[in-house]
Amino acid sequence: MANVLLANGIYFDYVCGVSAGASNTVDYLSRDQKRTRDAFASTDWVSGHVGLPSIAHGTGYFDADAIYEGAVVNGTFPFDWETFRANPAGFGLQAFNRDTGRTVRFGRDDATELMGLIDFVRASSTLPGMMRPKPIDGHVLYDGGLGQGAGIGVCMAEAAGYEKFVFLATREKGYRKTEPAPAEVAVIKRAAADYPYLRQALLTRWERYNAELDRVEGLAAEGRCLIIYPDHMPVSSTTVSPAKLEASYQMGWQQAVRDLPRVREFVFGDRDAGPHGPNGWDGYITIG
Repeated sequence: MANVLLANGIYFDYVCGVSAGASNTVDYLSRDQKRTRDAFASTDWVSGHVGLPSIAHGTGYFDADAIYEGAVVNGTFPFDWETFRANPAGFGLQAFNRDTGRTVRFGRDDATELMGLIDFVRASSTLPGMMRPKPIDGHVLYDGGLGQGAGIGVCMAEAAGYEKFVFLATREKGYRKTEPAPAEVAVIKRAAADYPYLRQALLTRWERYNAELDRVEGLAAEGRCLIIYPDHMPVSSTTVSPAKLEASYQMGWQQAVRDLPRVREFVFGDRDAGPHGPNGWDGYITIG
């Protein structure tokens, strides 16, 4: 959906993202359609840094040093910092402080230099046990989905003062998380034995997520939120098969093209209204 919006010149004036959505957020704001696509549909730029090769090198399932700052610095996955900085749109990213249990947010005023931005995108996406965290100002931060909203970013836009939202869901309509099985609970308690806030966040995320999704669906029923659910989500956060990732991207693109008239109607008031190309609109959309 992000690339379909970019291809049509539809630029929201506030965007927020959690976990993998943090990467989506900054790529959308940099207006880089290739990076937006490759971040989720290509493994060329992370070859050797995910899955078994990374585990064998002791860097976790995802070698975050290489995938985030390494790929930007060495040019294998560049980021258009100048376009990002020139974009006046506000944004919000979120991470979870391991030692305090507090939700930490990062916005436009915090984005003073490229690597600081990349570090926070990494923090927002750092899955416990899957990626090594990189401390920021002495604080160990993990995936933003452990914090407020449990992975649903609408609360960030609300905190920024907005009252109407477009929410891109990552699960099919009707999906709800289930309570961890006893074996999973035992693993979490053992792995996070020294970090009570992290342990509690992991153990309760399922019910917090479900409660927040219920709340956001209530906003949709009131006409205050447009939720775009995927018809089908064939990949997970650990999928590294190029064929599966590409197929998933193409499926998502086709659905986004189909659903774009719904976005236009919600935002502009008509299913054909608004810009239809990146050169046909110079403004930024505020919907709440």
